[in-house]
Amino acid sequence: MWGSLIGKAKEGGLDVIQTYVFWNLHEPQPGQYNFSGRYDLVKFIKEIQAQGLYACLRIGPFIESEWTYGGFPFWLHDVPDIVYRSDNEPFKYYMQNFTTKIVNMMKSEGLYASQGGPIILSQIENEYQNIEAAFHEKGPAYVRWAAKMAVELQTGVPWVMCKQTDAPDPVINTCNGMRCGQTFGGPNSPNKPSLWTENWTSFYQVYGGEPYIRSAEDIAFHVALFIARNGSYVNYYMYHGGTNFGRTSSAYVITSYYDQAPLDEYGLLRQPKWGHLKALHAAIKSCSTTLLQGMPTNFSLGQLQEAYVFREETEGRCVAFLINNDERNNATVQFQNASHELMPKSISILPDCEKVIFNTATVNTNYTKRIVRTTEIFDSMERWQGYTDLIPNYENTSLHSDTLLEHMNVTKDVSDYLWYTLRFQHNISCAEPILVAESKGHATHAFVNNIYIGNAHGSHDTKQFIMQSPVVLSNEINNISLLGVMVGLPDSGAFLERRFSGLTRVEIQCSKNEFYNFTNYAWGYQVGLFGEKLQIYREENIHMVEWSKANTSLNQPLTWYKTFFDAPIGNDPVALNLSSMGKGEAWINGQSIGRYWVSFLTSKREPSQIMYHVPRSFFKTSENLLVLLEEAGGNPLHISLNTISLSTLPKPIHYYHLLQ
Repeated sequence: MWGSLIGKAKEGGLDVIQTYVFWNLHEPQPGQYNFSGRYDLVKFIKEIQAQGLYACLRIGPFIESEWTYGGFPFWLHDVPDIVYRSDNEPFKYYMQNFTTKIVNMMKSEGLYASQGGPIILSQIENEYQNIEAAFHEKGPAYVRWAAKMAVELQTGVPWVMCKQTDAPDPVINTCNGMRCGQTFGGPNSPNKPSLWTENWTSFYQVYGGEPYIRSAEDIAFHVALFIARNGSYVNYYMYHGGTNFGRTSSAYVITSYYDQAPLDEYGLLRQPKWGHLKALHAAIKSCSTTLLQGMPTNFSLGQLQEAYVFREETEGRCVAFLINNDERNNATVQFQNASHELMPKSISILPDCEKVIFNTATVNTNYTKRIVRTTEIFDSMERWQGYTDLIPNYENTSLHSDTLLEHMNVTKDVSDYLWYTLRFQHNISCAEPILVAESKGHATHAFVNNIYIGNAHGSHDTKQFIMQSPVVLSNEINNISLLGVMVGLPDSGAFLERRFSGLTRVEIQCSKNEFYNFTNYAWGYQVGLFGEKLQIYREENIHMVEWSKANTSLNQPLTWYKTFFDAPIGNDPVALNLSSMGKGEAWINGQSIGRYWVSFLTSKREPSQIMYHVPRSFFKTSENLLVLLEEAGGNPLHISLNTISLSTLPKPIHYYHLLQ
């Protein structure tokens, strides 16, 4: 999809494609690198170059970006004495290694602008000032080291640090946010340009959360304001967000990423956002010489109105931005002996200081709506086969501890799942026992003597939760198997390497004051599910377990489902509708299209995401294998395959800026 996406960005008036570099993908083990297929960074930069655009390479290598573990490979966690993002020698050693690796790759291919390539900017670190104070004197020392290390790599192009007001010379401090024309204090040195590295076109969405809708008019207003106030670079975060395939999204973040961007998750134009910004870009470019070379002035046109004017005295050229900051009322202003009517919360651009060629609140682009066409419903029981995963008991485990272990340190991020198992002789005198499991993970499923008794989960804003389920205990040996689940690793905050997740307390409660605590007890652990270890989502491995006719009426937890289907005809993007499922993960021909959590409802009692993007490149013409891992129920008989297209509404719509 790269070529098409970059082409649409260029058509939309963009000059630069900005991307993060994902350390955990490119160095999954120390010194073992992967730049193949979808991870071919050089190929991506060369595609940008082939289309005549520039590139900004945000190496980080900490990137946050709602990406699992902030982009760090989890093996860093096990480096002795490491402290992430601090003046810490073990961390600095590996950070410098990876940064140098990426820079040398780009140099060897001649991809920096200083070599005639497309890369005009690189980024080191990422919004570090948010946590810098937590490291005391080691924070500023780390900033100075990171800047010096980057500059000494001699790329021949500038380095930036976003949201870092103390970025050392010559590194450029930049702004992130929705309103940098209002919030940015400017570069920390007069010889640095004013750059906006992240203009949030929407916002990331979490399970249980609603999408954030930001209007085309609001985005355009703040871009124009930033340029009027001497800004020289604006990057849209995101212009295209795409899909968090596999297990790449961070804690609780949904699989779809920034679907409200100018190019939606499927790469289709989101109108009027794409078209309105294209018109803005054209207006700014039409007077870019004067914006760069003219003398800027700013003066009031009224109580809430002002003008920013750029004049080239020798050439006699002039550009004006007329601004109405009143969010509710029109304003009539006088500028250069002419009267101008300004719409509420708007900016008019006059490339000759006379005629308005663009107003941020006037949308001349046709609106579009998304059309979903169902091409197939998987409603035949005969098409589906199922396999119920194994529930381990204590005697099946090889890793033992006399306490509850931290989830991430055990799984090493090879799986979302960790089994906690114990067994005990029934000597509990309890009329109505209740199993209580407290967790700092994301979800817990509970089995007692291989019988499913329930689940519970937290949320993005609730870091701890408690599951309480009535249980029936045997008079002899009892086996408790608790499945701890992470839905992505944390991606931000200081001391990420110290973060604790997983179960913190387990007990059988008889009454408010009577309970039996198993927190410090003989526990057995198993990482991952059996089907996951065997990779039964791959066609070459599906024979490794015994599949049977799927029985969806049992609502059986930890069930794998599989079926085969033909690819939809045509070239429209494709999506699976998983609205009838609960929580789990889906694969097409062995490639994960991401986690789903349809049963986690928003405040409006709706799922955060039901449509799951399947790139056309994942398909064969026929006999495509669909595999689902369903944790807690779900009914695959209502899954459908759909194509996604756009329909243009009949007339362009002109209206005043709507308040957010």
